[in-house]
Amino acid sequence: MAHEKNHDYHILAPSLWPFLAAVAAFVMLFGAVLFFHDSGPYVLIAGFVGVLYVMYGWWSETVSENRAGDHTPVVAIGLRYGVILFIMSEVMFFAAWFWSFFKHAMYPMHPDGISPGVDGVWPPAGIETFDPWHLPLINTLILLCSGAAATWAHHALVHENNRQDLKTGLWLAIALGAIFTVFQVYEYSHAAFGFAGNIYGANFFMATGFHGFHVVVGTIFLAICLYRAYQGHFTPENHLGFEAAAWYWHFVDVVWLFLFMAVYIWGG
Repeated sequence: MAHEKNHDYHILAPSLWPFLAAVAAFVMLFGAVLFFHDSGPYVLIAGFVGVLYVMYGWWSETVSENRAGDHTPVVAIGLRYGVILFIMSEVMFFAAWFWSFFKHAMYPMHPDGISPGVDGVWPPAGIETFDPWHLPLINTLILLCSGAAATWAHHALVHENNRQDLKTGLWLAIALGAIFTVFQVYEYSHAAFGFAGNIYGANFFMATGFHGFHVVVGTIFLAICLYRAYQGHFTPENHLGFEAAAWYWHFVDVVWLFLFMAVYIWGG
């Protein structure tokens, strides 16, 4: 009785995951610097594999804690705050690329990035931009439909406890996310400009490319939720992992809407 738990917090056992995460992230960053200096991608790949291993191991423990009932309402609030702060950091990450794009669009510079602009031309002379009303518009509709499917799955779980619709909605959201990625790769393969040599191409590929990376990550996130749904892990009262995935997926949706309006329509 002296050791009986009489609080709503979860006291974690000592863990190596934070240390391993820091080491793997440092190796990956150090490897990226070496890669940029033509020293090969091997250290970068090793660090990336280490990060993936830590993500799998650490999150597996988190899922086990949830299944064991350790995620009390107080603990769940803290986890939700963590997800919100993470998404806020992602918002600021993309804000940097939007800032760069708008800055160069409103105050065009010479292609060398140093000299004054040439007649205020944007996009730079010789750049043939994408027609926003063809494939970009189709991709926008696909991603919005994927977000709607994720919302349907969430509603089916929370309000109806309908596990079949939960799975169907997740399947649809994942499939549409994968189609979006395929179309984005197809668009890149038909771009009339490259990454290097002009500020428009650099901004375009960095902003849309990082968004595409987030789509891939979000698709994997939803796929893991689908696997857990088949394992019976989610209930209307306890579905924090799926909730985090849905928040992340809607964030990806909103970023794409801003990219579509700012980069494809206004910037083109």
